[in-house]
Amino acid sequence: MTVRKAWIVAAAAVASGLGFVILLVVGVYVVAGNIAGGVGGGAVGLAKGAVPAAYQPLVQKWGNLCPAINPALLAAQLYQESGFNPNARSPAAAQGIAQFIPGTWATHGIDGDGDGKADVWNPGDAIPSAASYDCELASYVKDVPGNVTHNMLAAYNAGAYAVIKYGGVPPYAETRNYVKTITTLEKSFAAPVTRVDPSKQAAVAISFAQSKLGTRYLWGGNGTAEQGGRFDCSGLTKAAYESVGVTLPRVANDQYNAGPHPKRDELLPGDLVFFSDDPTNSRAIRHVGIYVGGGYMIDAPRPGAVIRFDPIDTPDYFGATRVTEDGAKALPTTV
Repeated sequence: MTVRKAWIVAAAAVASGLGFVILLVVGVYVVAGNIAGGVGGGAVGLAKGAVPAAYQPLVQKWGNLCPAINPALLAAQLYQESGFNPNARSPAAAQGIAQFIPGTWATHGIDGDGDGKADVWNPGDAIPSAASYDCELASYVKDVPGNVTHNMLAAYNAGAYAVIKYGGVPPYAETRNYVKTITTLEKSFAAPVTRVDPSKQAAVAISFAQSKLGTRYLWGGNGTAEQGGRFDCSGLTKAAYESVGVTLPRVANDQYNAGPHPKRDELLPGDLVFFSDDPTNSRAIRHVGIYVGGGYMIDAPRPGAVIRFDPIDTPDYFGATRVTEDGAKALPTTV
């Protein structure tokens, strides 16, 4: 069966609602087979709207400060630290969008916006300071064997001395997890320059969502027995991926960072598709569905409606995410 024929059949199945999942599985893997022969991965710049518009120019500029970092990596760090909240405070006294503790800020904070004051609460200072601190750490460990970015991130977490002592990322579980988390999140903030690898769990996740067609919407619904098995939009997508062992965050704007972002003409069944009234900011996303092919998704649209097929090509379409297990695991529990 050709790819074109597979999608013609799948589109007809959307209209009829019969035998859809079986045809969908064929469509997923026919298309996946064609993509798998190409080159995957790679990124230049930031994914659409992944960084709030107010901070995007800063992240793009300062993310190129030295070879050890890039804009997507810097964005991943800021997201992990504060969820881009310039007023964030932690129990450990970390402050601002980059979560500097006062002692580190006193030594490494810079006046990034040139107003004569280095202010930890001002992203115009804190974002440049985060990049500058990363590059300074990279210079400390530049002669250590291995990946310079991994060594820099390890130095950020465990200190440069530990990286030098162990000749690379030290054997600390926390540090190794930190390196993996940031480098995985980096993929969700980078704008792909080639096709994104297909998801292996897509068909089963869609099968779960299809089994809920006709179920009434419930704000905050997670599908529990107490809620009558009802869902809201992100509750449905979370449950669909939990059915294949992938745990997503609860709300739609956090789910956007659970993997890389395919272009509209590269969508595959199982991709999460997102909608927002602000096309510049993933934190403003307000709706999510699970793509099923042929320009349609399964979603829980709004109070008073039921889980159903809806078209995705609407004025508020924001973008898509191809969920990966590592991407979902890398997301902070609170942002």
